[in-house]
Amino acid sequence: MGVKDAAGLLQSSLVIFLGSESNVLIHGLIKPMNVYLGKNEPSELKARLYMATGIALSLFFLLIIRLWFLQVFKGKEFKELSDNNRVRLVRTTAPRGLLLDRTDKVIVGNRPAFNLAVIPEDVKDWEKIKKIIPHIVHITEDDIEESLNKAQGRPPFQAIKVKEDLTWEEIAIIETFRIDMPGIVIEIEPRRVYSFGDMASHIIGYLGEIDDQQIKKLKKVNYMLGDFIGKYGIEYQWERYLRGINGGRQIEVDAIGREIKLLKKITPTQGYNIHLTIDLDTQLAANKAMKDKVGAVIAIDPQSGKILAAVSNPSFDPNLFAAGIDKKQWNNLISNPFHVMETKTIQGQYPPASTFKVITAAAALEEGVITPSTKIYAGGSFWFGNKEFRDWKAGGHGIIDVHRAIVESSDTFFYQVGLKVGIDRLAYYAKGFGLGRKTGIQLTNEKPGLVPSSSWKKETQGAPWYEGETISVAVGQGYLIATPLQMLNAYAAIANSGRLYLPQIVNRVETPQGQVIWRFMPQEIGRIPISPATIKIVKDALKGVVNEDGGTGWPARVPGIEVAGKTGTAQVMKLKENTSRKKPKDTPYEQRDHAWFIGFAPAENPEIAVAVLVEHGGFGAEAAAPVAREVIKAYLKPKLQTNMLKTYGIKTIDNAITEEPDTND
Repeated sequence: MGVKDAAGLLQSSLVIFLGSESNVLIHGLIKPMNVYLGKNEPSELKARLYMATGIALSLFFLLIIRLWFLQVFKGKEFKELSDNNRVRLVRTTAPRGLLLDRTDKVIVGNRPAFNLAVIPEDVKDWEKIKKIIPHIVHITEDDIEESLNKAQGRPPFQAIKVKEDLTWEEIAIIETFRIDMPGIVIEIEPRRVYSFGDMASHIIGYLGEIDDQQIKKLKKVNYMLGDFIGKYGIEYQWERYLRGINGGRQIEVDAIGREIKLLKKITPTQGYNIHLTIDLDTQLAANKAMKDKVGAVIAIDPQSGKILAAVSNPSFDPNLFAAGIDKKQWNNLISNPFHVMETKTIQGQYPPASTFKVITAAAALEEGVITPSTKIYAGGSFWFGNKEFRDWKAGGHGIIDVHRAIVESSDTFFYQVGLKVGIDRLAYYAKGFGLGRKTGIQLTNEKPGLVPSSSWKKETQGAPWYEGETISVAVGQGYLIATPLQMLNAYAAIANSGRLYLPQIVNRVETPQGQVIWRFMPQEIGRIPISPATIKIVKDALKGVVNEDGGTGWPARVPGIEVAGKTGTAQVMKLKENTSRKKPKDTPYEQRDHAWFIGFAPAENPEIAVAVLVEHGGFGAEAAAPVAREVIKAYLKPKLQTNMLKTYGIKTIDNAITEEPDTND
């Protein structure tokens, strides 16, 4: 084939590929080659010229392919990017539902917060932006880099928050210089507000920024990086109700990303409101009474199982989490030696001490080990084998029956009765009162406690049970442990004549328009295994604890109303190293006994039951009973004021004085 033939073939091929319209252009390219490459030209020159022409044509073909790729294959994507330069979709975060108390007082709400954000695609000069922002909002360049790195993989033109909850001064400065900072925007979003700080933080819980694992787990719920989600407590357990439906705005922006026109808007829908069973005034009173104490207070309606107050102290302010807690603050919380993040009402497990004596008494009465008239000598100590088990009262209590044994909280009486009942029968009744298992309250990480038995010890420790260990369990010590809520539920069952209710913290769920989505109905989960006659004996004794001479619970007295209850002093040291006769101030803090009081009021028709546990508080009468008194007074205040006015002509209960007997337990 000659040169002219080859040129002709090349021309035909280009026309086929590029179209007939390019024939003139191609002919102009090939014809000079045919003229120039005559038969007499050197073959080496012809080869070089063909090679150069081939390279040029190859580059031309690559350019055509690239144009096709950009126009056809990537055309839709580039069109969206182009549109986003002018028209953008901005997501509008929905406010979370409100949390209200039983009387519809708002406990947790929302407020608008102004956040500084950056849209990387609009930024013209990153170095300039990174140097300017720290001088405006007091963050570092490293903070900016961290925010950008966390947002990798986000959709194009989605704003990245770099500083939350700006002050008015910061907002003013940003708006003033915003024209010189393309890509910088101020976003408005609802911020959670915990108006009462740490008042009920362990029940309410807190929010936290969602992580990758949660996004994958909740991929059907439309969460995005940067969203806040319930991490603990009510905020976590009821997240699907509290979280609203996000909206959006379609806006037109100028060259530096500023909004110039609203094209379309979808209004976000607020989350459902949750009405708690908590009574705000009672909760505040419990919180105040536990100030400077470590421990827990929990109150319940014994006729329904509704939680009226719940305090775990020390506490934390959930407002710290609302904007994203920093590492230093978090480390301070989790390293606190008093276990700030532990919900002591349902996670703290303690020996119930003398508050357990009513269960020992009930078991003994039901099993016929004793009768209401049985009298036993309760001295200052009880010897079993070669070991001495002492009473809290040095001189003992003399010859007493079960009523006085509960009223005076005699240890030596119950040492002897517990031995006669035996560990396995004690375990049966303890479990019948709801101990040794979770109550079922819908809160995070409830603990089950422990009710020991001979079979339990054999299975877990491979050792037999010793009767000396029964002595400890009979007075609520040894292996026996329970949470404040478990003990409270047991006493609430005594108060209501035998019914164990499922503890509940949420009363109802409503839409923002007031439509009820869900409502709590009292749920009975069991009956304590004792007769009405035994319940009456125990109940009368509990009234005596607070109201009779020699009763250990006198500090829980409330003028104008009858309170029933039981004190307890849980020993931290082993029973053989009993320190209960020492004053708390004479004992190192970590060795001081835990203080208990559990009671209910009014005694004959109870409306509230309260459990108080003060860690290392010493005697239950001194540290725990006064706290319970304040909680009862707060909840029954209207009734108390009416009773005081009728009986004593006193218009307020706050200054009522109770005579002080001499008791410790």
